[in-house]
Amino acid sequence: MEFHLDNIIGKSKAIRDVLELVRKVANTQATVLITGESGTGKELIALALHAHSDRRDNLFLPVNCGALPETLLESLLFGHMKGSFTGAFANQEGLLEKARGGTIFLDEIGEIPQHLQVKLLRALEAKEILPIGATTPRYVDVRILAATNRMLKKEVEAGRFREDLFYRLNIMEIFIPPLRDRPEDIPLLVEYFIKRHNPELKKSFAGIDDEALRVLMSLAWKGNVRELDNVIEHTMILAEGDRITLQDLPQSIVAGSRGNAAFTFNLKDALRQFEKQHIERALEQAGHDRKEAAKLLDISLSSLYRKIEELEIT
Repeated sequence: MEFHLDNIIGKSKAIRDVLELVRKVANTQATVLITGESGTGKELIALALHAHSDRRDNLFLPVNCGALPETLLESLLFGHMKGSFTGAFANQEGLLEKARGGTIFLDEIGEIPQHLQVKLLRALEAKEILPIGATTPRYVDVRILAATNRMLKKEVEAGRFREDLFYRLNIMEIFIPPLRDRPEDIPLLVEYFIKRHNPELKKSFAGIDDEALRVLMSLAWKGNVRELDNVIEHTMILAEGDRITLQDLPQSIVAGSRGNAAFTFNLKDALRQFEKQHIERALEQAGHDRKEAAKLLDISLSSLYRKIEELEIT
C-alpha cells in the first residue's frame, strides 16, 4: 500500500502534533481511538497508522459501523456458519479473520449495538471471535483501529456504550482538530485539491487568488476538510481561466463570509477571536469539565481560569 504521512496535508501545530503521535504509535500493536468531527480525515489517520506499521504488507479493511444493519454487521465482522440463519448457504469468514496479520478500521464505532460490543471486547482482550452459529472460538491476529465523532464518555455515562470496551479501545487517542481551528492549513489543502482535481476534470488551474483564499480561510467549515474539497471541486467544474477567483466561488460561500460579522483581518483581534473559540470548543469537548479542558489545551488549570476571565468566556 502506497501511503505516507505526506498524504496528510497541513502545516499547523495541531496537525504536526497529530502526525508526531502517529509516528510514535504506528509501529506498535496498540489499539487506537481516532476522534474528531465528521470530515476531518479520520480514515486517513487510520491508513497512516497501518502504512507505517509492521502490518503494512497485509490487508487494511475499513468498515463503517453506522452504515450497516445490526444483523449484517455481526455477520460481516465475525462471520457465520452454514445454516445459522435464513440465507446462510455457506460458511462465511468475517472481516476480523480476513484481515489476519493486518488492520481493521471500525469507523463510527459508537454505532455498534451492545451485544456486538461484548463480542468485540472478546476479540480485543482474548483475540478470539465466535462466528454466528459456531460453538468453537477462533483465534484472530488483527490490529483494531476505531473512530468516532461522538463523545464516547457521554455514551458510556448514558449506558449506550460499554465502559470496559471504551477503555480497551482508548489505549491511545488521536484527536483530529476541526478545520476551523487550523485555518493556516487551508492554503495547502486548496493547492492539493486543485492539483488532484485538475486531471480528472480536464482543467489546468494554477492556483487561487488571494481574495478568494481569504474568504475560504474566514469560514467555519462545519463539514471540515471534506466540505472544503467539495467546494473546490464544484468551483473548478464551473470556473474558467487559470486561477480560481472570488467570482468563481459559490455565492453561498461568499455570502457566508460576508455575513460573518465576527470575522476580522486585524491580526490581534483575529488571534483573540481564535483563542476564545478554541477554548470554548475544548470546554465543549470536555463536557465543560475545566480540568479536562485544561488537559486538552495542554495548559495549567490556573492558566485556563485566567484565559476564561480575560476572554470573557461564559
